[in-house]
Amino acid sequence: MGECKKIAAVVNPQSAQGRTARVWPDIARALGDRLESVTVRFTDSHGHAIHLTRELLRQGFDFIVAVGGDGTINEVANGFLEDDEPVRRGAQLGILPIGTGGDFRRTLGVSADPRQAIEILSTGVPLTIDLGKATFTGGTGATESRYFVNLVSFGMGGDVAAAAKNFLTPLGGKTAFLWATLTTFLAYRGKHVRLEVEKGAASLPFFITNVAIGNGQYHGGGMHPCPTAALNDGVLEVTVIDHLNMFELLRDIRILYSDNLYVHPKTHHFTVRQFSAEAAEPTKIEVDGEPLGALPLAIEVLPRRLPVVVSRSSPFL
Repeated sequence: MGECKKIAAVVNPQSAQGRTARVWPDIARALGDRLESVTVRFTDSHGHAIHLTRELLRQGFDFIVAVGGDGTINEVANGFLEDDEPVRRGAQLGILPIGTGGDFRRTLGVSADPRQAIEILSTGVPLTIDLGKATFTGGTGATESRYFVNLVSFGMGGDVAAAAKNFLTPLGGKTAFLWATLTTFLAYRGKHVRLEVEKGAASLPFFITNVAIGNGQYHGGGMHPCPTAALNDGVLEVTVIDHLNMFELLRDIRILYSDNLYVHPKTHHFTVRQFSAEAAEPTKIEVDGEPLGALPLAIEVLPRRLPVVVSRSSPFL
């Protein structure tokens, strides 16, 4: 944890279908045992964690722990920046993942076991990771921007994110996302999109099942669309999956969502610093697992922008 002295936790009590609220008393005691004095703030609405985090940083807190799922982590990370610059230089993000998907923690190497995650918060070291900045059409039709630590996707990814809160969620994020993927596919007919994967180059036409732009490697509760992504290499990985019919998807889903998906003939892989996409038809996007808007989309990487506490054995150090 280095020189951090003022510690706060931003807690989403509704994450993991409300399980966070139920287990919070035990977690609070464990945090207190390992980190001593921890100021706690609870979120009460969508986007609240962004504002709470900025407020805490301006009050002098230099270690903010996000307690919740990928959406909570995204909001807390967004609170660290304003106009692409740190709200408080040197402040560090810690994650205590209690959520449905747990995708960012997989790349980061943080356990789903709260006590093991707390041990990393106590004994870990800061890794300064890249952030992505996504600019897109929000739900009201206005242009919006959002930073992401993990991954943005569109095509089936955007539709699945919207459908992923379903009756199977209590059985785990991967099960719920797999069900959402399969049921979404029944109504999915592919999307015609144009992608610009190199600044100034001609846009390329694709008929897609999905496109993922990853700083991290996972989405969809453990699916692995960007297996070569690294959190601190200054670039983003883009994986395009061409349109698949129902037979192809069911036959190949284990390959497509493994760390070996690039062997599939209907995948394309690019490494980018900037990326843009547009479509003639409505095409939803998801940002770190949250369905936030639609194409057109522009993305840029912000290198080495956010210190995140990781295990001393992290492969990214």
